[in-house]
Amino acid sequence: MKLYIAGPMSGLPDFNYPAFQDAERRLIAAGHEVENPATPGQVEGWGWRDYMRRGIRQMLDCEGVALLPGWEDSRGASIEARLARSLEMPAADLDYILRGAR
Repeated sequence: MKLYIAGPMSGLPDFNYPAFQDAERRLIAAGHEVENPATPGQVEGWGWRDYMRRGIRQMLDCEGVALLPGWEDSRGASIEARLARSLEMPAADLDYILRGAR
């Protein structure tokens, strides 16, 4: 299954990129394809809205969403989870997915 990683970034050290990279490695090891919004990195002059637009485009190319811890407190990840569910895409906690609910 091709999965998009959604989770908190804003206001966290290194924008929480290490958690996104770890999730990507673990999902690939479990046999999933992954779209990681942290992989393209930062773009000079971009703001929150720009990153959300890029992330949503990435997410729409996927079959489901893997949610990182703390996603509920993230404005962006909450939007992504709500959009995924509205589009009838599965969205589940990363650990749940890795336990075998592929």
